[in-house]
Amino acid sequence: MNLPLGFRYSALYAGIRKAQKDDLSLIVSDVPAAAAGVFTQNKAKAAPVILSQENLAATGGVARAILTNAGNANCATRTGMKVALSTSKAVAKALKVPAAQVLPASTGVIGVELDPSKIISQAGALVAGLSAERFEDVVNAIMTTDLAPKRATASLAVKGGVIHLAGMTKGSGMIQPLMATTLGYIVTDAPLAAPELQKMLRKAADRSYNAMSVDGDTSTNDSVYLLANGASGLTMSSSDKALFADALTVLMEDLAKQIARDGEGAKKLVTIDVEGTRNDKQAMQIARVIGNSPLVKTAIAGSDPNWGRIMMAAGNAGVDFELKNVDIRMQGLLVCKGGLAKDFSEAELTKLLDEPDCHISFSIKGDGKGKARFYTCDFTEGYIQINGSYRT
Repeated sequence: MNLPLGFRYSALYAGIRKAQKDDLSLIVSDVPAAAAGVFTQNKAKAAPVILSQENLAATGGVARAILTNAGNANCATRTGMKVALSTSKAVAKALKVPAAQVLPASTGVIGVELDPSKIISQAGALVAGLSAERFEDVVNAIMTTDLAPKRATASLAVKGGVIHLAGMTKGSGMIQPLMATTLGYIVTDAPLAAPELQKMLRKAADRSYNAMSVDGDTSTNDSVYLLANGASGLTMSSSDKALFADALTVLMEDLAKQIARDGEGAKKLVTIDVEGTRNDKQAMQIARVIGNSPLVKTAIAGSDPNWGRIMMAAGNAGVDFELKNVDIRMQGLLVCKGGLAKDFSEAELTKLLDEPDCHISFSIKGDGKGKARFYTCDFTEGYIQINGSYRT
């Protein structure tokens, strides 16, 4: 794996989780890095989200480290901000960097007090364990109900050399980011300024995490950080920056699809394409409602070619369209033409729907140029089993 230059990683078990698995991790840039972030739009924001927003504003978009604990969300507690501040300061002291340059993040159970001593006592060991070779350790340490680790890399050739990007993410349930992400971290050795990063990140998030859902619930802790430290020593032209933005979007789409595929209890990744609306926003509205429909998701789980559920969901999206102009395809087969049933082999489509990748196309004939792509997963009994006993 070709990782960006100038970053180190560390992870250990601090006793925050019940299971003895790494639950505290750190990503550090060897030099101050330009930083950008997008965060949850949930009104019940966790303390680390609030503190990270304040830190980015205070520094003008400069960061040296990302500190993550898993097993406790540090949200809706009496001591949440005190814990976020004290733990960030402890790690900053061990790193010998300003506390405002540490971006904290937490994931886990909401409403349970987090003992800061479990993190503060391990700050020295966490910093001592930093290595450029421990990227995968952090990937695994940020997981909660995830069944699979999620990471992606990309590279961009520019004059004089190659710029690298690497991203990791976590998330399996309570997933519908809406202008944020789950926990997601992207690092690069590109020489970019914070305002450029923020613009690129928001655009890429709209094409990836904001176009993805598992269950329609937006977490209190969603945060994604993008750090660029310039350690490649290269320069970038305006065309290089445009290509970098494209590479960032592709990388984040990859991460978002990995989350949808690993949705709690999920067996299938579902990709939904909508086209023919007046604008892209309307297309995304329809795609999101289809993707979040329990009836659509359970039909996919059962390999049931019930296109009527897709039509039902689209009609509830608050977007005007004429039924007579609608075509629907499932797995590439035309099942509805002009708003009416089209002859097709149910046996053939059922077999196709047994595949781990499912595709739904909702097309409105006419002059509309709007289009959107949305990622989701099926709903199985596994989702209920996981979330029915999440705390116990």
